[in-house]
Formats: sequence, C-alpha cells, structure tokens
Amino acid sequence: MKLTKLKKTKDNLNISFQVSGCNEAFINSMRRLVIEEVPTLAIEDLEVKENSSALYDEMLALRLGLCPIKTDLKSYRLPTNKDEIEERAASCTLQMALKASKKGYVYADNATSKDPKCKFVYPKMPLTKLASKQKVDLIMYAVMGQGKEHIKWSPGLAWFKNKANLTIKNDKDLIEKFKSKYPSQIFEKDQISKDKIEKLGLCDAVDGICDDLIKVDYATDVFEFMLESWGQLTCNEILDEASNILIQKAEEMEKLI
Repeated sequence: MKLTKLKKTKDNLNISFQVSGCNEAFINSMRRLVIEEVPTLAIEDLEVKENSSALYDEMLALRLGLCPIKTDLKSYRLPTNKDEIEERAASCTLQMALKASKKGYVYADNATSKDPKCKFVYPKMPLTKLASKQKVDLIMYAVMGQGKEHIKWSPGLAWFKNKANLTIKNDKDLIEKFKSKYPSQIFEKDQISKDKIEKLGLCDAVDGICDDLIKVDYATDVFEFMLESWGQLTCNEILDEASNILIQKAEEMEKLI
C-alpha cells in the first residue's frame, strides 16, 4: 500500500491523500473508524445554577454538547464503566464552567476549564445571548466518548472516492455539439482541460455525456481519502488513533480465530 499526500492545511485540520494498493473494504474501514471510533471529549452533563437567557436549559445543553473541545488523548481515555462517569474520574471526565451576566452574546471563551489544555476549540462560537439582568451560571462535565454513541463525540468528517482516470479527445466537432452540456469551467481556449476537471473535482459532472469526447474510468485499487477535523484533534492525531484502533481490532480477531 502506498500513500501520497495531496493537500494539507497549515492548521492540520484538513488533509487529503491518495491511497493505492488497497480495496474499498479497507479504506471504508478507516473512514468508519475516524467517524465512529476515535474518542474525544464532549459535554455530557450540566448543573444549571441559573439560566435566565432566551434558551431553555435543554437547548443550551444541546448547543454546549455540540461545541468541540480540544482533546488530549495522552491524558484522557474512554470510561470503562458508568461508575467512572458518575464519580467524575479524572482520567475520562473534565469539569468546565460557564458564567456570564453581561448584556450581549455569550461566547465559548467565556467558559473556563479545569484543564487548560482542554477547552472549547472555537473561542468566538456563540452559545446564547443575554438581555439586561439576565444571567447564565453552569457547571459542565465533559466525558470521553465515541461517535457511534453520539455525533458530538465524532472528531471530524471523512470520505473517499475512487481515483478517476480521464481520457480526453479534443475533437472540434464533438466539442461544438456537446459543449453546452459540460460545465463551462473545464474549457480553456475552446479545448477541454484535464487539469481543470481534476482540480475542480468535476469528474462525475463530465462522466457519461460523450465517451468519445471525455471517458472516465474509475480505479478499483486507488482512492482519494479526505478528512476534515472539527478541531478536537489534528488530522494526524485522528489518523494515528484510527490506525491504532484498527490494529487492536485485528489483534483481537486473531486471538479469537
């Protein structure tokens, strides 16, 4: 199997790479592990001391649960039983607080955390809005969990597609006949540009219109894998953890058979 990096942002929250020499079962397993198995911190329980904002307690709790929290996988792990959650075990839970009384928006950076490494990822994410004399005072408990239990624990979005191979024949007559049926972005000086089709991700858009002009074949052992992190973990951390989980599952299966 061979990996070739295609694109990676400076903040390490978006990455795409090409994987060759594997099948759909393997690449889809990685996708599912990223979305469903890689653990993160998310708000699970609230103690509402006061909430006179426009949002009901339940709606505010829902919004807080979906706010990504920076997660340190070296310090936190999944709880092994319910007792660890109820007892607020330091290895799998984190206490946070939200207190605000100033008129205007209440943002994520108004929240405080017992662990300075683990706080809300996006400081200016709005949580609620206060009018004069309104107030919110909450104690929040974040718990390690997995996306298969609730999407709030999912670290990001992962998807893949089969590598498209383009065969282009720039025939003037065919271009004139079918030009109106193709996206205008693919043309450069009345010629079809292969680079533009690939860079703009328009392979599906040009497929099946005229095979004599543009023929698209999809490889069965080469894939493009894309990952967008919500911010709890970097793309590298997500992929490392997903790989470790896959290895662990394979070892468990080997013991069983």
